[in-house]
Amino acid sequence: MSFLKALIIHPEREVSTKLREYLSGESRIKILGEAMTSFEALELLENISYDVFFLGIHLPSGVDGIELAQILNQRKQRPNIVFLADDELMAYKAFEVGATDYLVWPFSGSRVQKTVERLYRYTPETRIVDRDRPDNSSFQQELQEETVKLNLSETDQDSFLSALRHAWNLNRPARLEIEKLPVNLDGKMILVPYNQIVFVEAYEDYSFVHTSQEKFLTSYRLKNLEERLGRHGFFRVHRKYLVNLEMVNEIASLPGSNFMLRTAGRKKIELPISRRRISELKQILGL
Repeated sequence: MSFLKALIIHPEREVSTKLREYLSGESRIKILGEAMTSFEALELLENISYDVFFLGIHLPSGVDGIELAQILNQRKQRPNIVFLADDELMAYKAFEVGATDYLVWPFSGSRVQKTVERLYRYTPETRIVDRDRPDNSSFQQELQEETVKLNLSETDQDSFLSALRHAWNLNRPARLEIEKLPVNLDGKMILVPYNQIVFVEAYEDYSFVHTSQEKFLTSYRLKNLEERLGRHGFFRVHRKYLVNLEMVNEIASLPGSNFMLRTAGRKKIELPISRRRISELKQILGL
């Protein structure tokens, strides 16, 4: 018997539990782990050749589901991706990055079964148990009730267990982070150094990353970039703008108790500061 090896990547336990429940009687797909962040998923993928990622859109740690799909697209082989979303807003983007399916929570068991069928159409080489074998009904019942036993060598077992322990060890050292932001440009992954970013501008569910010379449309949400870049000298001056304070050389006072930032460089850029942010900015600058 062959089946698809699946990983659930989602921060909400309710969603993961319900998906496990719907797939518990499905012999063609077996859940072989869970992760909460993109980084944990990539670590597990290095040790286990997953066939399917059930992937949440909004993930913690600064890299969301869409961005993880973009990273996976750089690999020679990648798992099929089924997105788990709260609404349909990101459906177009999801299929644009190669999703096999897109499930909107709360989803039903019948909808999950349609996803399974679609996955098998995308993976024609996978074979399942022979439905015509003698006493197949009792065999199916036995399969649902027993723990799945994988035919792994001792080396594979060690790698599997090591990957799970590492992914779920909350006390492990923080993952090494290079101070560069990966962005896609014409199908290529470009790494933009943090110190070259002047500011980031929110644009619907996306954002523009501005350097002194270029502007990149990215799938990052401004909130996620604020979490990622905040410890590197970036500050949210407005609901639409995240600015690199190292690039700021002037704070101007405007009529009506308003303030404006001006950035350094040949191209002067002015960014508004919201009133509720100005006091926090003054504390950071020691004013």
